Amino acid sequence: MRYAKKSPKEEKPLSPTRARLHEIIFESDTPAGKLFDVVLLVAILLSVLAAILESVAGIQNRYGVLLYGVEWVFTILFTIEYFFRLGCVLRPSRYATSFFGIVDLMAIFPTYLSLFVVGTQSLLVIRVLRLLRLFRVFKLGRYLGEARQLVDALKASRAKITVFLLTVLSVVIIMGALMYLVEGPENGFTNIPRGVYWAIVTMTTVGYGDIAPRTFVGQTLAAVIMVLGYGIIAVPTGIFSANMIKVSRLTGHSVTTQGCPSCLSEGHDEDAVFCKFCGTKL
Repeated sequence: MRYAKKSPKEEKPLSPTRARLHEIIFESDTPAGKLFDVVLLVAILLSVLAAILESVAGIQNRYGVLLYGVEWVFTILFTIEYFFRLGCVLRPSRYATSFFGIVDLMAIFPTYLSLFVVGTQSLLVIRVLRLLRLFRVFKLGRYLGEARQLVDALKASRAKITVFLLTVLSVVIIMGALMYLVEGPENGFTNIPRGVYWAIVTMTTVGYGDIAPRTFVGQTLAAVIMVLGYGIIAVPTGIFSANMIKVSRLTGHSVTTQGCPSCLSEGHDEDAVFCKFCGTKL
């Protein structure tokens, strides 16, 4: 006797209260949601400014206590906001491990860590990454679409760029070893890793000048790697540009700033009723 397969268990929709919180916190399609994000962005800017000013010795000596208090006020507010974000999505773990979830956590973690490790509060400047929500606040849906195209182009270029980087790594290791063999410790190439460091600096056209070949053979190798460096700079740019053109042709349409309450994805079509990534009703 055959049994019909059970359909996968559907996720329970958000309660009205959680749905309203999600609309305010994660979206900007309503006046309340936009106001929340604007206030949040102002708070982020002020908290980053306070962290920067605290690193200035003169200001620290005069207003250190005030800035320390301001830092804790913003940290407590951002902590409350972080838990609200966890509470108004269907899958809190997915938000916690998402890009913005990690950024939001890192925005509050340094202050608590500073209770045990002095000086870590300077890492609070990572809060500036939260300003990426600016695109949602001002309903710049077209920029979200462009950002998605960039991400898709990077994903499409990943394999080719990986092969390219492995090739470059092989070249700099070989060149570094050759320079160590040719120049030797007396000219600053004390070991192969130092030779590899020189090859990387030279190939990327940075040229710090802290170490340089002295012999004719070494200078000839340096000239070769310099010319090679100019040639390889264009390779990843060409790979990415080609994939960017392909992606823009396939996805050249406008999107909204509405976020999915389940998978947190954005970039949905303007007439979308369900999330195109997980199928959850928007």
